[in-house]
Amino acid sequence: QVQFVESGGGLVQTGGSLMLSCTASEDTFGTDRVAWFRQAPGKEREFVAAISAGGVAKYYVDSVRGRFTISRDNAKNQVYLQMNTLKPEDTAVYYCALLRTWPDVPLSDHWGQGTQVTVSS
Repeated sequence: QVQFVESGGGLVQTGGSLMLSCTASEDTFGTDRVAWFRQAPGKEREFVAAISAGGVAKYYVDSVRGRFTISRDNAKNQVYLQMNTLKPEDTAVYYCALLRTWPDVPLSDHWGQGTQVTVSS
C-alpha cells in the first residue's frame, strides 16, 4: 500500500503563503488519484483538494478555491499544495491520501504523520 510523507508546513501570518509536499513510497503512484485533507484541533478531518492521476482534473472545497492550487509530479512521486492568502481558519494538520471515490473519499483510514500549518492573525 502506498504511504505518504507530508512536509512543508510551518507558522505564517495571515495573508502569507506556504507550499506543502507529499512524497509517495511507490513508483505506481502515477496511476492514483490523490487528495489533501486537513484536521483542525477539535474538528473532524475534512477534504481540501484532489487531483487526478494525470494531473488534469482538480477539485477544491469551496473554502480554499481560488487560494490553493494542487499539482503533482509523477516522475518524483510527489503531490503539492500551494496555499496563498492564508487565513487563521486554515490552521490544521494537513494530510495526503489516495482516493477511493472522486473527489473526497479516502481509500483507507490509515494516515501519515501530516504536516502542521499554523496561520497567525
